[in-house]
Order: sequence, then C-alpha cells, then structure tokens
Amino acid sequence: MTTQLTIFYDGQCPLCVREMKHLKRLDKHQQIAFEDILEDDFSARYPQVSVAKANTILHGLTSRGEMLYGLDVTHAAWSLAGRGWLTAPLRWPFIGWVADRAYLYFARNRYSISKLFTGKSRCERCSID
Repeated sequence: MTTQLTIFYDGQCPLCVREMKHLKRLDKHQQIAFEDILEDDFSARYPQVSVAKANTILHGLTSRGEMLYGLDVTHAAWSLAGRGWLTAPLRWPFIGWVADRAYLYFARNRYSISKLFTGKSRCERCSID
C-alpha cells in the first residue's frame, strides 16, 4: 500500500519518538511515513516544511498534498493505524477546542513533560526503528 500520511516529528523528544514507534508498530499496511525534522537533510528533502514551525506544532502531509497540523495529524495517523476511535473525541467540537489548547501546551513544554514521564528531557537522536 502507498503512504497516505507523512508525519514530521521531533527526533529529540522522547515522548514524541515513543508515540511514533507505537504508531509504526500498529501501521500494518505501512501507510504512514515518519520524518525527523532534525535530520541534517530534512530541509533539502522537504523545503515546503518550516523546521521552526514544525518544532512548535506537529505537521503531517497527506498523499493528496494537504498539510495537517497538531491533533489533526494525530487523529489521521491513529485512524490509518486502525485506532481512530481512540482519538476521534479530540476532534469533536468542544472537546477538540480544549484538546487543541492542551496539545499546544504540551508541544511548548514537551521536553519538560518528557523528563517527567520518561526521566529524559531529550535524547541525542532517538530512533523509531
């Protein structure tokens, strides 16, 4: 099957990498591609994606060329992995509004939150393989 979604993630964030690993395991049909925004050649391969902006909010690119952001990326990815029912409430009107703000807080503070949950705030370069 072809890639339906490319996720642009922070490869130094332990929690981000943990979620990407989990998604990769669940993606039985390999519909999701994972791209670390901190790779040396990232900007050359994806000039349309600003590393600075992708470092503030999760970015995803659909096979139709549509850019998704934040929890829209999360819901699309989990849906492709067969678990969209888990993230669907995050897109409902009131819950989505609250969840989007909570996500932006997480994105701004992901290294501190990672330290709290994993004991590591950053890794040199975490691998999802």
